[in-house]
Amino acid sequence: HVQLVESGGGAVQTGGSLRLSCASSRYNYRSYCLAWFRQAPGKEREGVAAVYTGSGAKYYTDSVKGRFTIIEDDAKYTVYLQMDDLKPEDTAMYYCAADEYGGSWSRLSPYEYNYWGQGTQVTVS
Repeated sequence: HVQLVESGGGAVQTGGSLRLSCASSRYNYRSYCLAWFRQAPGKEREGVAAVYTGSGAKYYTDSVKGRFTIIEDDAKYTVYLQMDDLKPEDTAMYYCAADEYGGSWSRLSPYEYNYWGQGTQVTVS
């Protein structure tokens, strides 16, 4: 199994910033697909950002483009989500996810990932 430990959530005003962190217990993080998802009450889990550690290729959902940045640190086995210009609609539980790369990458599909963190709450008001 892969253990993912998240931190950095909290409450912020509209237009503010937060930086979420997700640390992995795995040493082969370099060849993993990593992603951030979010889920608000009564809504489906939504893919926010994804990165492949082997190449640095990144993808974002349209609603966060220009505001969020996913950053991987291979040396620390950690992936970050830098969240700027936060809006109330960004309020959700945020989860990091990971899986080994198997030759294809669905990026923002939750079915791509086998390993999940426990979630960290982000509240924007």
